[in-house]
Amino acid sequence: QVQLVESGGGLVQAGGSLRLSCAASGRTFASYARGWFRQAPGKEREFVAAIGWSGGNTYYADSVKGRFTISRDNAKNTVYLQLNSLIPEDTAVYYCAAAPSIVTLTSSPAYWGQGTQVTVSS
Repeated sequence: QVQLVESGGGLVQAGGSLRLSCAASGRTFASYARGWFRQAPGKEREFVAAIGWSGGNTYYADSVKGRFTISRDNAKNTVYLQLNSLIPEDTAVYYCAAAPSIVTLTSSPAYWGQGTQVTVSS
């Protein structure tokens, strides 16, 4: 069985930081693109960040560029999202995903985690 499990969410004041983790099990994702999506209350799920299999190529939504950083540790089969300078608009459930390529990640990821809640207070 393949699973992606997010952790690290919580409640933080505006301007604060959080570090999200997504650990995979059941298979290695070393050759997979990985990324993060989020869904805020009353909104559609949106792309946040992605990283190529080697970690050399990263992509960010304009809304988080300069504030969030995606990284991965293939030895641990884990992808991370560092959230800095948080604002209330960042409040959402954050989901990690994996796919064979960046293209398929952004369109139809093969695997999804269950999500972790991030709440940013004013």
